[in-house]
Amino acid sequence: MASNHPLTVSGLSISFGEKQVLKDVSFQVARGETLVLLGVTGSGKSILLKLIAGLVKPDRGNVLIEGEDIVPLSESQLLPFRKHMGIVFQEGALFDSLSVRENVAYSLREAGEEDEDVLDGAVREMLSFVELEEAIGKMPAELSGGMRRRVSIARAIINRPSLMLYDSPTAGLDPVTAHTINILIAKLRDVQDVTSLLVTQRIQDALMLDNSVYSPDQQALIPASPNGNTHPAPITRFLVLRDGNIHFIGTIQQLMATGDPYLLRFVS
Repeated sequence: MASNHPLTVSGLSISFGEKQVLKDVSFQVARGETLVLLGVTGSGKSILLKLIAGLVKPDRGNVLIEGEDIVPLSESQLLPFRKHMGIVFQEGALFDSLSVRENVAYSLREAGEEDEDVLDGAVREMLSFVELEEAIGKMPAELSGGMRRRVSIARAIINRPSLMLYDSPTAGLDPVTAHTINILIAKLRDVQDVTSLLVTQRIQDALMLDNSVYSPDQQALIPASPNGNTHPAPITRFLVLRDGNIHFIGTIQQLMATGDPYLLRFVS
Protein backbone atom coordinates (compact mmCIF):
# COMPACT_ATOMS: atom_id res chain seq x y z
CA MET A 1 0.00 0.00 0.00
CA ALA A 2 1.41 3.37 -1.01
CA SER A 3 2.30 5.76 1.77
CA ASN A 4 0.28 8.95 2.14
CA HIS A 5 3.66 10.69 2.37
CA PRO A 6 5.58 9.93 -0.83
CA LEU A 7 8.52 11.97 0.50
CA THR A 8 10.01 12.02 4.00
CA VAL A 9 13.27 13.83 4.75
CA SER A 10 14.82 13.09 8.16
CA GLY A 11 17.89 14.65 9.79
CA LEU A 12 19.46 15.63 6.48
CA SER A 13 22.85 17.35 6.75
CA ILE A 14 25.58 18.10 4.25
CA SER A 15 28.78 20.16 4.20
CA PHE A 16 31.17 21.18 1.45
CA GLY A 17 34.58 21.75 2.95
CA GLU A 18 34.11 23.84 6.06
CA LYS A 19 30.74 25.22 4.96
CA GLN A 20 27.72 23.41 6.32
CA VAL A 21 24.95 23.86 3.77
CA LEU A 22 22.13 21.94 5.47
CA LYS A 23 21.81 21.07 9.15
CA ASP A 24 19.41 18.40 10.41
CA VAL A 25 16.61 19.18 7.93
CA SER A 26 13.43 17.14 8.44
CA PHE A 27 9.96 17.32 6.87
CA GLN A 28 7.27 15.26 5.13
CA VAL A 29 5.26 16.02 2.01
CA ALA A 30 1.76 14.63 1.59
CA ARG A 31 0.49 13.10 -1.63
CA GLY A 32 -0.71 15.81 -4.00
CA GLU A 33 0.82 18.58 -1.88
CA THR A 34 3.01 21.38 -3.22
CA LEU A 35 5.89 22.39 -0.97
CA VAL A 36 7.41 25.73 -1.98
CA LEU A 37 11.07 26.14 -1.01
CA LEU A 38 12.11 29.72 -0.25
CA GLY A 39 15.37 31.22 0.94
CA VAL A 40 18.11 33.62 -0.06
CA THR A 41 20.73 32.58 -2.60
CA GLY A 42 23.04 29.97 -1.10
CA SER A 43 20.58 28.82 1.57
CA GLY A 44 20.59 25.24 0.26
CA LYS A 45 17.38 25.01 -1.77
CA SER A 46 18.88 23.49 -4.92
CA ILE A 47 21.20 21.13 -3.05
CA LEU A 48 18.16 19.90 -1.11
CA LEU A 49 16.49 18.94 -4.39
CA LYS A 50 19.66 17.14 -5.52
CA LEU A 51 19.78 15.20 -2.25
CA ILE A 52 16.15 14.17 -2.67
CA ALA A 53 16.85 13.06 -6.25
CA GLY A 54 19.84 11.02 -5.11
CA LEU A 55 22.22 13.09 -7.25
CA VAL A 56 24.24 13.97 -4.12
CA LYS A 57 24.78 11.92 -0.95
CA PRO A 58 24.27 13.60 2.44
CA ASP A 59 26.78 13.43 5.28
CA ARG A 60 23.96 12.01 7.40
CA GLY A 61 20.20 11.68 7.34
CA ASN A 62 17.57 9.84 5.33
CA VAL A 63 15.45 10.46 2.23
CA LEU A 64 12.45 8.16 1.99
CA ILE A 65 10.71 7.88 -1.37
CA GLU A 66 7.44 5.96 -1.03
CA GLY A 67 8.70 4.70 2.33
CA GLU A 68 12.10 3.46 1.11
CA ASP A 69 15.37 5.12 2.13
CA ILE A 70 17.36 5.95 -1.01
CA VAL A 71 20.48 7.32 0.74
CA PRO A 72 22.36 3.98 1.01
CA LEU A 73 21.53 2.92 -2.55
CA SER A 74 23.99 2.67 -5.43
CA GLU A 75 23.37 4.46 -8.72
CA SER A 76 21.90 1.31 -10.30
CA GLN A 77 19.70 0.69 -7.26
CA LEU A 78 18.38 4.24 -7.50
CA LEU A 79 16.98 3.78 -11.01
CA PRO A 80 13.61 2.27 -9.96
CA PHE A 81 13.09 5.12 -7.49
CA ARG A 82 13.95 7.76 -10.06
CA LYS A 83 11.01 6.51 -12.10
CA HIS A 84 8.82 7.96 -9.33
CA MET A 85 10.50 11.35 -9.80
CA GLY A 86 10.63 14.02 -12.46
CA ILE A 87 13.22 16.80 -12.27
CA VAL A 88 13.01 20.16 -14.05
CA PHE A 89 16.14 22.27 -13.83
CA GLN A 90 16.24 26.04 -14.21
CA GLU A 91 17.80 26.01 -17.68
CA GLY A 92 15.92 22.96 -18.93
CA ALA A 93 19.16 20.92 -19.17
CA LEU A 94 18.26 19.46 -22.55
CA PHE A 95 20.80 17.53 -24.63
CA ASP A 96 21.74 20.04 -27.34
CA SER A 97 22.80 17.31 -29.77
CA LEU A 98 19.44 15.51 -29.58
CA SER A 99 16.13 16.49 -31.14
CA VAL A 100 13.09 17.26 -29.00
CA ARG A 101 11.80 13.75 -29.74
CA GLU A 102 15.04 12.12 -28.57
CA ASN A 103 15.29 14.35 -25.50
CA VAL A 104 11.80 13.40 -24.35
CA ALA A 105 12.32 9.72 -25.20
CA TYR A 106 15.72 9.55 -23.49
CA SER A 107 14.73 7.92 -20.19
CA LEU A 108 12.53 5.33 -21.95
CA ARG A 109 15.43 4.35 -24.20
CA GLU A 110 17.72 4.15 -21.16
CA ALA A 111 15.19 1.81 -19.55
CA GLY A 112 15.43 -0.51 -22.56
CA GLU A 113 12.45 0.46 -24.70
CA GLU A 114 13.36 -0.18 -28.35
CA ASP A 115 9.99 -0.15 -30.12
CA GLU A 116 9.99 3.08 -32.13
CA ASP A 117 6.18 3.14 -32.36
CA VAL A 118 5.92 2.91 -28.56
CA LEU A 119 8.53 5.63 -28.14
CA ASP A 120 6.87 7.90 -30.69
CA GLY A 121 3.44 7.47 -29.10
CA ALA A 122 4.75 8.21 -25.60
CA VAL A 123 6.71 11.26 -26.77
CA ARG A 124 3.75 12.70 -28.67
CA GLU A 125 1.47 12.19 -25.66
CA MET A 126 3.87 14.07 -23.38
CA LEU A 127 4.43 16.87 -25.89
CA SER A 128 0.67 17.16 -26.31
CA PHE A 129 0.34 17.52 -22.53
CA VAL A 130 2.69 20.53 -22.63
CA GLU A 131 1.06 21.76 -25.87
CA LEU A 132 4.24 21.48 -27.93
CA GLU A 133 3.70 18.50 -30.23
CA GLU A 134 4.57 20.56 -33.30
CA ALA A 135 8.16 20.92 -32.00
CA ILE A 136 8.88 17.18 -32.02
CA GLY A 137 11.45 17.40 -34.83
CA LYS A 138 13.21 20.58 -33.70
CA MET A 139 16.60 20.87 -32.04
CA PRO A 140 16.95 22.63 -28.66
CA ALA A 141 18.80 25.55 -30.30
CA GLU A 142 15.64 26.28 -32.32
CA LEU A 143 13.49 26.66 -29.19
CA SER A 144 12.73 29.70 -27.07
CA GLY A 145 13.49 29.60 -23.35
CA GLY A 146 9.87 28.87 -22.50
CA MET A 147 9.66 26.06 -25.06
CA ARG A 148 12.83 24.50 -23.63
CA ARG A 149 11.25 24.48 -20.17
CA ARG A 150 8.10 22.86 -21.53
CA VAL A 151 10.15 20.18 -23.31
CA SER A 152 12.05 19.55 -20.07
CA ILE A 153 8.70 19.05 -18.29
CA ALA A 154 7.60 16.62 -21.02
CA ARG A 155 10.86 14.70 -20.57
CA ALA A 156 10.43 14.69 -16.79
CA ILE A 157 6.89 13.28 -16.84
CA ILE A 158 7.27 10.55 -19.47
CA ASN A 159 7.62 7.92 -16.73
CA ARG A 160 4.48 9.33 -15.06
CA PRO A 161 6.20 10.28 -11.79
CA SER A 162 4.33 10.73 -8.52
CA LEU A 163 6.89 13.33 -7.34
CA MET A 164 8.10 16.39 -9.28
CA LEU A 165 11.12 18.49 -8.32
CA TYR A 166 11.24 21.97 -9.88
CA ASP A 167 14.36 24.12 -9.56
CA SER A 168 13.33 27.70 -10.43
CA PRO A 169 11.32 26.62 -13.51
CA THR A 170 10.19 30.17 -14.38
CA ALA A 171 13.47 32.01 -13.71
CA GLY A 172 14.42 34.34 -16.54
CA LEU A 173 11.12 33.97 -18.38
CA ASP A 174 8.74 36.75 -19.31
CA PRO A 175 5.46 36.88 -17.33
CA VAL A 176 3.32 35.31 -20.06
CA THR A 177 5.69 32.37 -20.55
CA ALA A 178 6.11 31.96 -16.78
CA HIS A 179 2.31 31.75 -16.48
CA THR A 180 2.29 28.94 -19.07
CA ILE A 181 4.79 26.97 -16.96
CA ASN A 182 2.69 27.55 -13.83
CA ILE A 183 -0.36 26.20 -15.64
CA LEU A 184 1.58 23.02 -16.47
CA ILE A 185 2.70 22.62 -12.84
CA ALA A 186 -0.89 23.01 -11.65
CA LYS A 187 -2.15 20.67 -14.39
CA LEU A 188 0.17 17.90 -13.19
CA ARG A 189 -0.84 18.53 -9.59
CA ASP A 190 -4.60 18.68 -10.14
CA VAL A 191 -5.08 16.20 -12.99
CA GLN A 192 -2.53 13.55 -11.99
CA ASP A 193 -2.30 14.19 -8.21
CA VAL A 194 1.45 14.76 -8.49
CA THR A 195 3.36 15.82 -5.37
CA SER A 196 5.64 18.80 -6.01
CA LEU A 197 8.67 20.52 -4.51
CA LEU A 198 9.09 23.94 -6.05
CA VAL A 199 12.19 26.10 -5.62
CA THR A 200 11.37 29.65 -6.67
CA GLN A 201 12.39 33.25 -6.21
CA ARG A 202 9.05 34.36 -7.69
CA ILE A 203 6.61 34.42 -4.79
CA GLN A 204 3.85 35.46 -7.21
CA ASP A 205 4.15 32.05 -8.89
CA ALA A 206 3.80 30.25 -5.57
CA LEU A 207 0.80 32.34 -4.52
CA MET A 208 -0.89 31.71 -7.86
CA LEU A 209 -0.45 27.95 -7.44
CA ASP A 210 -1.74 28.23 -3.87
CA ASN A 211 -4.90 30.15 -4.84
CA SER A 212 -5.79 28.46 -8.14
CA VAL A 213 -6.76 25.10 -9.55
CA TYR A 214 -6.48 23.76 -13.09
CA SER A 215 -9.75 23.44 -14.99
CA PRO A 216 -9.59 20.75 -17.71
CA ASP A 217 -12.74 22.22 -19.28
CA GLN A 218 -11.26 25.71 -19.57
CA GLN A 219 -7.63 24.46 -19.90
CA ALA A 220 -6.66 27.29 -17.59
CA LEU A 221 -6.13 28.21 -13.96
CA ILE A 222 -9.27 29.31 -12.13
CA PRO A 223 -9.65 30.62 -8.56
CA ALA A 224 -9.95 27.95 -5.90
CA SER A 225 -13.34 27.86 -4.19
CA PRO A 226 -13.31 29.56 -0.77
CA ASN A 227 -15.75 26.98 0.63
CA GLY A 228 -13.83 24.08 -0.88
CA ASN A 229 -16.90 22.56 -2.54
CA THR A 230 -16.63 23.01 -6.30
CA HIS A 231 -12.93 23.79 -6.74
CA PRO A 232 -11.18 23.03 -3.43
CA ALA A 233 -7.93 24.82 -2.77
CA PRO A 234 -4.79 22.71 -3.30
CA ILE A 235 -2.58 21.70 -0.39
CA THR A 236 0.32 24.15 -0.42
CA ARG A 237 2.92 24.83 2.24
CA PHE A 238 5.97 27.03 2.33
CA LEU A 239 9.38 25.97 3.69
CA VAL A 240 11.92 28.72 4.34
CA LEU A 241 15.59 27.79 4.70
CA ARG A 242 17.92 30.05 6.66
CA ASP A 243 21.57 29.31 7.41
CA GLY A 244 21.03 25.65 6.56
CA ASN A 245 18.08 25.18 8.92
CA ILE A 246 14.33 25.18 8.46
CA HIS A 247 13.33 28.63 9.65
CA PHE A 248 9.63 28.11 8.90
CA ILE A 249 7.27 25.53 7.44
CA GLY A 250 3.54 26.07 7.08
CA THR A 251 0.79 27.71 5.02
CA ILE A 252 1.01 31.21 3.60
CA GLN A 253 -1.57 32.31 6.18
CA GLN A 254 0.62 30.98 8.99
CA LEU A 255 3.67 32.65 7.47
CA MET A 256 1.93 36.01 7.27
CA ALA A 257 0.64 35.68 10.84
CA THR A 258 4.15 35.26 12.30
CA GLY A 259 5.04 38.91 11.86
CA ASP A 260 8.65 37.73 11.43
CA PRO A 261 10.46 40.41 9.37
CA TYR A 262 12.76 37.79 7.83
CA LEU A 263 9.80 35.77 6.58
CA LEU A 264 7.76 38.75 5.43
CA ARG A 265 10.57 39.85 3.10
CA PHE A 266 9.72 36.86 0.90
CA VAL A 267 6.08 37.85 0.46
CA SER A 268 6.35 41.64 0.33
